[in-house]
Amino acid sequence: MSEKVLENVTEEELWKDYRKNHKQEVRDILIKQYAPLVKYVAGKISVGMPQNVDFDDLVGFGVFGLFDAVEKFDPEKHVKFKTYAVTRIRGAIFDELRSIDWVPRSVRQKTREIEDTIQTLEADLGRSASDNEIAKAMNMSREQYNQVVLKVRGTSILSLNDVWFTGDDSDKVSIQDSIESPVSLQPDTIAEKDEIRRVIVQAINELPDKEKKVLVLYYYEDLTLKEIGKVLEVTESRISQLHTKAIIRLRSKLTNVKKGIM
Repeated sequence: MSEKVLENVTEEELWKDYRKNHKQEVRDILIKQYAPLVKYVAGKISVGMPQNVDFDDLVGFGVFGLFDAVEKFDPEKHVKFKTYAVTRIRGAIFDELRSIDWVPRSVRQKTREIEDTIQTLEADLGRSASDNEIAKAMNMSREQYNQVVLKVRGTSILSLNDVWFTGDDSDKVSIQDSIESPVSLQPDTIAEKDEIRRVIVQAINELPDKEKKVLVLYYYEDLTLKEIGKVLEVTESRISQLHTKAIIRLRSKLTNVKKGIM
């Protein structure tokens, strides 16, 4: 089929054709159609990133994720390509950010210090530690702790794409994959997940309510930080803070679990 003819067929027909014949012209149409997703994902990730991280670089990294998504997408699995592609694009950007090690060492050290404090506190308390308790344990005021959280917010984004179980491509489970709408976190739904996903979901459910809401609205409902601020009636800066705290808590909760099951 010519490119002009291909542009007039349905998307379902395009996928069937590409899965069967892997024609370059079909691939190009699919990539062109979903190219805006790359800028969309890069835009979300760029929020809170330091100035040395260039938006155009993020877009460039994400393009490889879109290529990968088109190659590996299986329409028979009844998952929307947009949903699948966003995960692949985000993953490609995160992988590249890790490889160039863009986070200053001092910021990494401070992030680790917060995580270690939370791990120790929550092991002793048997519950989620409050901000006041974390700040006190770090010999800081609540305001000082909040300022530190804002400084380390860029590092918190990367952890969501950590893979917790690696078998073949369909067996990978990440924190990102496990964040679902509250209505879908029913016992019968969770029962269908593997043990690692269950542990991650449990850790998410143990987060303070506002932090959990931010994760759900940002990663599942796909709202921007500004939009979430309007929903929860707080500032965008406060939402950024809550997002960072949520991810740091999750990483703290799951570090020891991961060591035990990997």
